[in-house]
Amino acid sequence: MTRGEFTGAGKNRYTDGQRGGLCRVAKTILVVDDEEAIVEFIEINLKRAGYDVIKAYCGEEALKCLNEKKPDLIVLDVMMPDMTGFDVTRKARLAYDVPIIMLTAKGEDMDKITGLELGADDYMVKPFNPWELIARIQAILRRISPNKTEEVTKISFGEMTIDPLGRKVWKQGNLIELTPREFDLLLLFASHPGRIFSRENVRKDIWGHEFIEERSIDVHIRRLRDKIEDNPIDPNYILTIWGVGYKSNPRLT
Repeated sequence: MTRGEFTGAGKNRYTDGQRGGLCRVAKTILVVDDEEAIVEFIEINLKRAGYDVIKAYCGEEALKCLNEKKPDLIVLDVMMPDMTGFDVTRKARLAYDVPIIMLTAKGEDMDKITGLELGADDYMVKPFNPWELIARIQAILRRISPNKTEEVTKISFGEMTIDPLGRKVWKQGNLIELTPREFDLLLLFASHPGRIFSRENVRKDIWGHEFIEERSIDVHIRRLRDKIEDNPIDPNYILTIWGVGYKSNPRLT
């Protein structure tokens, strides 16, 4: 991709629309990493937080997405096979002012310094907490649009209201105290009305690469039901699909 492809309207789109705080609130995130599992893990958590996600698995694909789809922020891996995240940042900065958060498995100060000198807005070291990443995304978007209030999408789930960004849940106006895993489970089911999740699906979406026994998943769901259900023995929110797994009650979402 040549420099000539990063000129014209694209430059103005970010300078006027984001850094100046004159246009829409940022909500589309481009996630770039050559490891598909990492991209999917970030995508799941960003979507739960109310963001749209564009995915790319190499530097060239990232630059093409940037040029064509104009994301509001980029989450960018440093080490990729075709070009490094530093190279992508350098080329992107020729025309666009889109904020960039760099990801790396390294904790070396020189990598951080190099990324920031090239124009990255923030830097995180793998492995990382996805909600810390979301918090940093929020902070950057607020900073570049100081006169705008970021949209917060709340989810209605029966008599419950779920705030994905604040990670809070209310039922009939009363705050429900959930553990982080319980909240993630509730958000997973509320965000996918009627979708059936096997225990392996739940493990991958909530625990990622961390090993957990299927029986432990059942225990977490039972404890969640104890807190959200009027009658945990006859649940109304999270239903058991015998021999398969679980699903949310589609009539409630």
